[in-house]
Amino acid sequence: MYAVIKTGGKQYKVAAGEKIKVEQIAADVGQEIVIDQVLAVGNGAELTVGTPLVAGASVKATVVAQGKHDKVRIFKMRRRKHYQKHGGHRQTYTELEIGAVTL
Repeated sequence: MYAVIKTGGKQYKVAAGEKIKVEQIAADVGQEIVIDQVLAVGNGAELTVGTPLVAGASVKATVVAQGKHDKVRIFKMRRRKHYQKHGGHRQTYTELEIGAVTL
């Protein structure tokens, strides 16, 4: 059984036992969270699509880690103008282990 969930403005296809990295969620490591924004639930050839959410569906997940992705380098330059600007960004994430998909 799999589900399509929405969190952090993005959509993820998840199944029980998978680990995914999502936008940071305010939760402690080891805490169990319930994601109730389920857009679709599938089981083999059977698919239930919500309008926009599937009523009564939820996904239970456990927070495995909180962290930061690799740095994205930002470099701006104007040729012949002696202008160079360096920057960087490290996006935070929450790693989740999917426990159960319920309908």
